[in-house]
Amino acid sequence: MGIKAILAKPFAKYIAGKVKKESENALEWQSTWMNKILGSAQNTAFGKDHSFSKINSYELFKANIPIRDYEALKPYVDRMVAGEVDILWPGKPLYFAKTSGTTSGVKYIPISKESISFHINSARNALLCYIAETGNSEFVDGKLIFLSGSPEMDTKNGIFTGRLSGIVNHHVPQYLRTNQMPSYATNCIEDWEQKVEKITEETLSADMTLISGIPPWVQMYFDKLKEKTGKQIKDLFPNFNLFVYGGVNFEPYRAKIEESIGKKVDTIETYPASEGFIAYQDSQEANGLLLLVNNGIFYEFIPVDEFFHENPTRLSLAQVELGVNYAIILNTNAGLYGYNIGDTVKFVSLNPYRIKVTGRIKHYISAFGEHVIGEEVEFAILSVAKKYGVSIIEFTVAPQVNPPEGGLPYHEWFVSFENEPTDLAGFSAEVDIALQTKNIYYQDLIKGSILQALKIRTLAPDAFIHYMKSQGKLGGQNKVPRLSNDRKIADLLSA
Repeated sequence: MGIKAILAKPFAKYIAGKVKKESENALEWQSTWMNKILGSAQNTAFGKDHSFSKINSYELFKANIPIRDYEALKPYVDRMVAGEVDILWPGKPLYFAKTSGTTSGVKYIPISKESISFHINSARNALLCYIAETGNSEFVDGKLIFLSGSPEMDTKNGIFTGRLSGIVNHHVPQYLRTNQMPSYATNCIEDWEQKVEKITEETLSADMTLISGIPPWVQMYFDKLKEKTGKQIKDLFPNFNLFVYGGVNFEPYRAKIEESIGKKVDTIETYPASEGFIAYQDSQEANGLLLLVNNGIFYEFIPVDEFFHENPTRLSLAQVELGVNYAIILNTNAGLYGYNIGDTVKFVSLNPYRIKVTGRIKHYISAFGEHVIGEEVEFAILSVAKKYGVSIIEFTVAPQVNPPEGGLPYHEWFVSFENEPTDLAGFSAEVDIALQTKNIYYQDLIKGSILQALKIRTLAPDAFIHYMKSQGKLGGQNKVPRLSNDRKIADLLSA
């Protein structure tokens, strides 16, 4: 056992104890963060507009701060992007994390100098909690790979701007730098096929002990390793015993990844977002992810079945119940208030507070981390249909993760046309381009050769009527979901 592994154990014990103590005092920490965020931001433009200085209770908090999504907050963000100071948070943001927007194309999520440490330390603490529980610290002596986006950044009026994973890459602790792979130059490669090829070359003879990334990206890396060597991962990396993931549901990928590895390995699930690091798996035994209550975030929760009401119920952590599906709302020390990130969660434990991510507040596809939503697909197909002079009766979209014909995965569109386009291939290509203009994550996946262009499967004009009838949902208020994150509807339509 190396010196890093030896020193990691007492540090892990200390951090795990600290995390446990914080979780036992969750409500006190949440009250502290509500007051701290209000106090720090009371002299900002947003704080003045919403009377932060007069708020001294959660009831007043709700009365003064409405629920917002990015579009509603965008006028404030635009002022920050333009270089103004003291808008959402004192001073200027340290970074803007670029994410995909709904109608605005690109979202610029502020990360402050006060919030960046929570992004970094939360990922570290997830590993330390694992060490404290299992006693396994040997992986810190080997090579660690974090499959992520490029760390290269642009600037907006002097503020560094890039993907969250790229920003975080600049803050990897120095004691792990010598263990980290791939090289910086390789990490900056934009094209994913080229990048994974180079990563494979760099890591082929390395002592890989921890691998982290979004499951489909990791699977492509494993596939490339097998293509090069014909070996399973356990034979290439005998000391690899820990897989860290987040961003998408792991279950659709679990069997294939475990087959590629050739043995079961421990896994740690994390729940990071550009808006804040929300939760992580602190135990191999407990169910769910530990909600991080002392992490620069004051949480609120809205029951999903009320979310679209005019005045939905807003709950603090003290008021949540087990088993209820909630939209999670964030108030952060980077300047987000009443902010709906679009995710839904369910509590599986209240002592400590543990959650499971259950999906999105709207239908979506995020099989590869792309977060494509209904508004984006509707724009893509309807704008092209207008150009081609064709009419759409109904459509739905599903991911094709493992194409039966082989090749890269793709989005499969099932479309009933009133009148089909004469050039379906050209029509499909233009829909794909239109979707890329609306969703930068999808664009990155296409340009990085992680996904191939979408495919349109034409259906009979009455196909969706038959489908809805078969489900007992014909007529009334029932609608065909535009998007699914699985293939339940797709498989029925394909039958």
